[in-house]
Amino acid sequence: MCGFVGFFTNGYGGDRNAVIKAMADRIIHRGPDQDDYYVDDDMAFGFRRLSIIDLEGGSQPILNEDGTKVLVFNGEIYNFQELRKDLLAKGHVFKTSTDSEVLLHGYEEYGAELLQKLRGMYAFVIWDSRAKKLFGARDIFGIKPFYYYQKDGDFLFGSEVKSFLEHPAFHPELNEERLPEYMCYSYIPDEETMFRNVYKLLGGHYFEYQDGKLSIHKYYDIQYHIDESKSLEDWEARITEEFTKSVEAHQISDVEVGCFLSSGVDSSYVVREVSKVAKDVKTFSVGYEEEKYSELPYAQDFSKTIGVQNISNKVSADEFFEANQAIQYYMDEPLPNPSEVPLFFLAQNARKYVKVVLSGEGADELFGGYPMYLAGMHFEKYRKIPRGLRRAAASIAKKMPNFKGKNFIVRGGMEPYQRFMRSNFVFTYGDVNRYLKKDYHQKDPVDYAKPYFDKVKDLDEPTQLQYVDIHTWMLFDILQKADRMSMANSLELRVPFLDKKMLELAMQIPSRYRVHGDVTKVALRGAALKQLPERTANKKKLGFPVPLNDWLRQDKYYNMVKEKFEGPIAAQFFNQQAIMKLLDDHKAGKAANMQRIWSVYSFILWYEQFFVLAVKKSA
Repeated sequence: MCGFVGFFTNGYGGDRNAVIKAMADRIIHRGPDQDDYYVDDDMAFGFRRLSIIDLEGGSQPILNEDGTKVLVFNGEIYNFQELRKDLLAKGHVFKTSTDSEVLLHGYEEYGAELLQKLRGMYAFVIWDSRAKKLFGARDIFGIKPFYYYQKDGDFLFGSEVKSFLEHPAFHPELNEERLPEYMCYSYIPDEETMFRNVYKLLGGHYFEYQDGKLSIHKYYDIQYHIDESKSLEDWEARITEEFTKSVEAHQISDVEVGCFLSSGVDSSYVVREVSKVAKDVKTFSVGYEEEKYSELPYAQDFSKTIGVQNISNKVSADEFFEANQAIQYYMDEPLPNPSEVPLFFLAQNARKYVKVVLSGEGADELFGGYPMYLAGMHFEKYRKIPRGLRRAAASIAKKMPNFKGKNFIVRGGMEPYQRFMRSNFVFTYGDVNRYLKKDYHQKDPVDYAKPYFDKVKDLDEPTQLQYVDIHTWMLFDILQKADRMSMANSLELRVPFLDKKMLELAMQIPSRYRVHGDVTKVALRGAALKQLPERTANKKKLGFPVPLNDWLRQDKYYNMVKEKFEGPIAAQFFNQQAIMKLLDDHKAGKAANMQRIWSVYSFILWYEQFFVLAVKKSA
């Protein structure tokens, strides 16, 4: 697990070695064990290594036999040993035992078709110095990050945007027109970022850059092939079998592997599988002094039940607020998900003991874990009523303020993309301009979700919602914070639910075995129930609960936020009277505005890091 940076030299006359080293040093947290570089007349690569596999021989950048191709790589390839055998049989010569070198020789042998053979999490770049061509790819889920900057003939790339700050050609500009989407979604729901001219390579895509031209290609897409022939018991057995194999593959390492453990079924299932082969596995949990928000009692009880060690830590309100500036810096883009804060402290504690942890991300999106999928199931039944009747009923319901079923009837008159809750997750399209200083004439946020819904319009609504979540919420929020908060602490986080074989299995399971009645993850829970105590397997989802709602009503933390809301950054972008009303109404108990407050506050802290403090440091 590592981080990389690079740029086309583009006739740059300065000290390219100094620039690429400064870029790599910006992301030293991703790889504190070792650094190395490659610079030729056209290309510069920098690499920071966190040693996990082949501790002695796994340095990067890696060159092929004749030195004409160079690779930098972040991630893990879990089937690299199988691919290595095949490449050896074809005559390739290996200098190391790493999965990195498998990518290099695999590209020599197969070109872009190599990507169809990979099982793992990855972002990598290969420079072909003969063809003057750059090739790069990101794993099918987007577990590992990849950013690039393109402007006026300059092309920079790397694992984190902050590395670009060290390049003379990069001048950070706010992509201000995307503020409304950030306010509604809490992230930018496409390949753009909050930095102008900086883009994300999306999951399941690769790029080629040659002669100043960039081309991007999709190499993998999710295709549902629902199999109605199997029983629930059959699916439970398939999940059990495939998940055991996935967890086994994700334990490949030359260093100790631990596990994150919350109170839920996903991380508990991971821990149970790991504990079957690693009896001394260490598990890590985080909580708060405020008992009602703490998952620690559940995690500690489960650890005792299956006989594994649990190491926990608690986060105080002071620690929570003090960490936020650093957290927004590590995030690269503003992300107002409060759960990133306990995750940061969880990773910080785990890194004292291990270099690698397994976690439960992705189970909800693949197997149907969110309550909104249950709502989608109910809407799916309602959609059998002709659209005209549903719309007529919605028009009538809107005029009946005291009608208990009003919300369902009104939303039932919409198309699935129009009622997609994540499009208006924090602020709504109807009110976002009340809080922004300018009117950006933005698109309705549902328009960004519609193309994803259109691709699966023939599938049932719960499946549509899962498909969209995998391509947006999971990619831009869940995996973003998982990578950044773990790597901020030089910790590799692996996600065995997000495995190609697990995905292929999940794409076959009928929606009734994902959500049914008031139960989420039906088949997954059934499989887990055979491995876990019933109270754990059937426990309702909590996520990462935080006491932030209460803390924002305390004078100390209210005043910390108030200072930013009344400051110059807020004055530049927000209607200060409106955001102060959000804060004051929340403090007075008149409204529950925590998520909205945190969205504005997080943006201000992020902007300070990249557009105020960064400027002062370079001045």
